[in-house]
Amino acid sequence: MKHIITVQVENKPGVLARVSSMFARRGFNIHSLTVGPSVEPDQSRMTVVVDGPEMEQIVKQLRKMINTVKVTELAPGEGIEREVILVRVSSSAAQRGELLDAASIFDARAADVGPSSITFEIADSPERCNDFLSLISPYGIIELVKSGRIALRKDGRGESHPGAAAPSGLKAIGS
Repeated sequence: MKHIITVQVENKPGVLARVSSMFARRGFNIHSLTVGPSVEPDQSRMTVVVDGPEMEQIVKQLRKMINTVKVTELAPGEGIEREVILVRVSSSAAQRGELLDAASIFDARAADVGPSSITFEIADSPERCNDFLSLISPYGIIELVKSGRIALRKDGRGESHPGAAAPSGLKAIGS
């Protein structure tokens, strides 16, 4: 089973290496790992997708690590997941219209058009990205790169978020 774990960490040298080696030492294969800036300028957010049975022990160990600010495991359906893909597909002039039509169904954008290929970019749920790849693979995928998953917990209605104010003119739910 795939698990999505988000880890808020301090921007310090070696943190990424310590987190990824913790998974490796315990025999877990990381399926996807993305790291980027967070709202806090001195912190980064890691999104780790890992295959394995139970993650409770890993989550506890992540929380104990130096430089870890917050650890969250997202249950299936609890988060909004996205992935970015760049894919170069073989395309003759006769196939271009067909490929562009297929891409428009998935809101994929032609990022580059060459004499014998088209490079598409798509940012969507992992399932939808995979469906797009399945649709265009008969044309011949020349090159492919995936960003890895990013995820945020869905906003629960009625939850309060410290420091978050309702936009002016809107009433907060439950008030």
